[in-house]
Amino acid sequence: MKLNEINIRDPFVLPENGTYYMYGTRGETAWTKAYGLDVYTSRDLENWNGPFECFTLPEGFWGEKEIWAPEVHKYNGKYYMFASFFSEARSRATQILKSDSPMGPFLPFTGDAATPVGWTCLDGTFYVSKDNKPYIVFCHEWVQVHDGEINALQLSEDLSGAQGEPFLLLKGSYPDFVEKGKRDYVTDGPFFYRGNSGTLYMLWSTSLNGTYVQLYSKSDNGEIDGNWYGHSILYDKDGGHGMIFRDFNFADRFVLHKPNRNPFERPAFFTLIEENGELKLI
Repeated sequence: MKLNEINIRDPFVLPENGTYYMYGTRGETAWTKAYGLDVYTSRDLENWNGPFECFTLPEGFWGEKEIWAPEVHKYNGKYYMFASFFSEARSRATQILKSDSPMGPFLPFTGDAATPVGWTCLDGTFYVSKDNKPYIVFCHEWVQVHDGEINALQLSEDLSGAQGEPFLLLKGSYPDFVEKGKRDYVTDGPFFYRGNSGTLYMLWSTSLNGTYVQLYSKSDNGEIDGNWYGHSILYDKDGGHGMIFRDFNFADRFVLHKPNRNPFERPAFFTLIEENGELKLI
């Protein structure tokens, strides 16, 4: 397959042992009842095999609709998928799944979601601090709080539960260039990237002037508990929910979905550079 044949949202790429594994929200079931998630594989980021189903909705599992934004992170020799689920009976939430292989099968290993009970949450990502503390970072969705938030929550060492309480990183209204005084501000798709300079960047997406855009912010202390500043636009052509990975030629690559219209979403790749403390796409 070529990229223009792959209809997914929220693409996420895991490079592992000479193979790129790409996950994402199934375009055909992005807004409906859903039954699983797929992985695509490639050696060159141009030619892809798949889809291979890597998660199948277990019978009786609480989330039955809108299975969104799977990310797969290798941690302590296992592969952990962070994915968001929804049902009519409860709020949207991110649950962590586990596998011995990037191909899956990914299975629940805890009884419930990792995000706080009663909060409407989505787009959980994974971050490990310099002192090896694991965190889930997620969006507290604008549909519940209006000024959408990105929050962090420390996890236990085995990722099976929370340690402490969630804390706020930023709100959708923070950038100077967004219109002030609105009722609703979107936050989507947080992802962390440490530049060669040591700066910790957080990617996230929002809606700006009716268009989906990719932003990034910077931490003033190089950790997630710092103050987030320097909010900047990385991509403004109706695409977003991006992430960054290092390819097998040691170049940093950025991938997002565009356009942000179903069922036309496709993954798009760019080379990313850090220049004078800012991120740029080539």
